[in-house]
Amino acid sequence: MPFAAVPTMESTDKDFSPSMWAPLLGVLFCLFVWGPGKVFSQAFTTTRLADGFDYPVGKPNGDGYYIFRGFSPNGHLGEDWNGNGGGDTDEGDPVYSIAHGVVVFSEDYKRGWGNVVIIRHAYRENNGQIAFIDSLYGHLKVRAVKVGQQVTRGQVVGTIGCGPYRMYAAHLHFEIRKDLRVGMRRELYPRNYQTYYVPKQFTDSRRNLRFEDRLVRVPINTFLKSNPNRLEVDEVNPPDLTIANPSPETVRPAVPEQVETVIETETQPEAATAPAKSKSLFDKFLEKLSNPQ
Repeated sequence: MPFAAVPTMESTDKDFSPSMWAPLLGVLFCLFVWGPGKVFSQAFTTTRLADGFDYPVGKPNGDGYYIFRGFSPNGHLGEDWNGNGGGDTDEGDPVYSIAHGVVVFSEDYKRGWGNVVIIRHAYRENNGQIAFIDSLYGHLKVRAVKVGQQVTRGQVVGTIGCGPYRMYAAHLHFEIRKDLRVGMRRELYPRNYQTYYVPKQFTDSRRNLRFEDRLVRVPINTFLKSNPNRLEVDEVNPPDLTIANPSPETVRPAVPEQVETVIETETQPEAATAPAKSKSLFDKFLEKLSNPQ
């Protein structure tokens, strides 16, 4: 991400107080968070600092469930959790918030997703800094929380479903994001470890954190307002022109005869004729001696 250049100050006899730099530092912070362009006014709320993270099903240790499909960069950006019974035996099972947090998204997102809940969490890293993540719970049968609601570790946020129109066998699609801007616009951000954590690895390394029982400020309203999945656009399926025996619908159109004539004329090789060699003055002198007039 490009950074704005910070002007340097030559030493003078005048002392500069920190308050003089405050406006500039505010602008630089906005550029760092949002990138160059329009500077946005950031909104905040408060939530309880997480004291640890659990698994989203079979709380707290994922008992009775397994990861059917794991995380892969530029591919599957989360984990699919299934019940040990297989099939749809886990449909309707409770899904839990992995830690204290605040709900920042709760909606039936339709195509491919169905009901989705996103919860924002604040926690303290080993270096003492407070960090933020978003946990996403997808393909839910029922959503049990709403935007702005405070949730606690292990609270039910929904139930396992089969996605919209029962597209899948029942399972929970679960993600943990580092970048708080992603929301439901995954196509706009890097689909790798720059944006996502491997959920199980993240959880296993932060099962129990120091209990502080305090509220901290967390940024909110960081998602784009547009919702591309709400646009009803007919899908276009271009014909496969590599098929050995294409159907009449996939036959390439014939090239008009006039165009073929022009192509043949333009692509015919020119006759390999050597260019006439210019005579030197010495050759002309010898020719004149052999043919006196």
